[in-house]
Amino acid sequence: MPTSAPADQMPPRVPAGPGVSDAQQATDDAVAAAARLQGRLASARLYLCTDGRSRQGDFADFVRAAYAGGVDIIQLRDKTLEAAEELELLSVLAAAATEAGALWSVNDRADIAAVSRAPILHLGQKDLPVPAARALVQAAAVGLSCHTPAQLSSAASDPGVDYFCVGPLWATPTKPGRAAVGLDLVRAAAASGTTKPWFAIGGIDLARVDDVVDAGARRIVVVRAITEAADPAEAARALRQRLA
Repeated sequence: MPTSAPADQMPPRVPAGPGVSDAQQATDDAVAAAARLQGRLASARLYLCTDGRSRQGDFADFVRAAYAGGVDIIQLRDKTLEAAEELELLSVLAAAATEAGALWSVNDRADIAAVSRAPILHLGQKDLPVPAARALVQAAAVGLSCHTPAQLSSAASDPGVDYFCVGPLWATPTKPGRAAVGLDLVRAAAASGTTKPWFAIGGIDLARVDDVVDAGARRIVVVRAITEAADPAEAARALRQRLA
């Protein structure tokens, strides 16, 4: 079922002032909402990707615990889901994010992002091109995965990309066959001078996060470090403390 955007992305409409058309007021509202979303992306530090947790059967409790531990953004990434199943889980995720005052993200599917009114859509290099995705999700922030310095440079300069991720830093079973890029790509992103938010991703856990931070990252994406933790809230809290 379609979900509502977080309240802070849909500010209350105020009556248009004298000489201000409804169309202009709508444009002003959209610009203000986009600015708020960009500010929240900039302040985000901990981004979690999770599957639908069909094996555990605890999706709602899990995402609430992750948010409680300090996760800023949760992305549902599960290639096994049918569209209707994904929309149902996204409804749960959106509700948990609203309760926590946090953000949530759709992976790959611009159509799903549009229907669910997701605040964030994340794309891979071989997914729908950014301009095409942007046409479907005009109000959402769009992120892009980067695996090389050239891709990093392109994402940093592309006005259609709101944030990007660099990695995978270490080999990870969540991306089988994808070669690890190591910390040099983190150093390249840190040295690029970009003002866009960017996240390091790929095999990051509590034992490695200090190395990632030392290389210049201020934001990370994790998967197993929280999804496989006995206490997701505590795992998130421990990671977040290293990113302060």
